Amino acid sequence: MGSLVSNVAAKFAFFPPQPPTYNIQREGAKITFARIRSEKNIHVHLLDTKRGNRIVAMYWRHPYARFTVLYSHGNAADLGQMYDLFVQLRKHLRINLMAYDYSGYGASTGKNME
Repeated sequence: MGSLVSNVAAKFAFFPPQPPTYNIQREGAKITFARIRSEKNIHVHLLDTKRGNRIVAMYWRHPYARFTVLYSHGNAADLGQMYDLFVQLRKHLRINLMAYDYSGYGASTGKNME
């Protein structure tokens, strides 16, 4: 019964953008966002989870940053939608920024759940 309730709750609680607002591509050993200008201070990573999924994470480095912020976006967004905000946060706050998508969001694999 608990699994059924969890599955029903997940259908009503999580709203990842469909279709995802970005794709990733490999350029040799480097992973980048497709259709977004590659920049030397943006690093895209695929992280393996305990459940066997791969989530997309990006690290934005600012040359004069003293702090790094770990940014967890809201329920109905993915990294592609947050891209412009990340550009502005890094620029104006002079911070390094690490952001990630949840399982089932954007180009991350798996199902979205609690």
